[in-house]
Amino acid sequence: MNFHVLTLCPEMIRNGMNTSITGRAINAGILSVEAINIRDYAFNKHQKVDDYTYGGGAGMLMQAEPVYLAYEAIAEKARVFYLTPQGQVFNQQMARDMAKEEDLVFLCGHYEGIDERVLEEIVTDYVSIGDYVLTGGELPAMVMMDSI
Repeated sequence: MNFHVLTLCPEMIRNGMNTSITGRAINAGILSVEAINIRDYAFNKHQKVDDYTYGGGAGMLMQAEPVYLAYEAIAEKARVFYLTPQGQVFNQQMARDMAKEEDLVFLCGHYEGIDERVLEEIVTDYVSIGDYVLTGGELPAMVMMDSI
């Protein structure tokens, strides 16, 4: 099983997944976790990935281009799970089904979300771990990877 996580906080993913049972599975070569820093694909002076929403309003969105380029860096194209409170609620049956896949990609949003253009292009599944809001998708990604 290969997990690919598109994130603004790769250290959070690495630190969380390299411990306990998942850490032993990684060390044994049973699973791999690749945390891809979306900021590495922002080609501006400060590696900025946020932008104002179209039409104004409160909050910021993650830009489409860095997210798409980070996704393109993954060699194996697989199902992409966007972690959002608006998605289908994750459950044990979903974990069983996902465990049958060789590669899974988790897209972790921040701010008010991600530019809709890139979501339409790469996301195959919208998933939620519950009806509440978190600061980013990293914790949901780790919850799902641990369950899977």
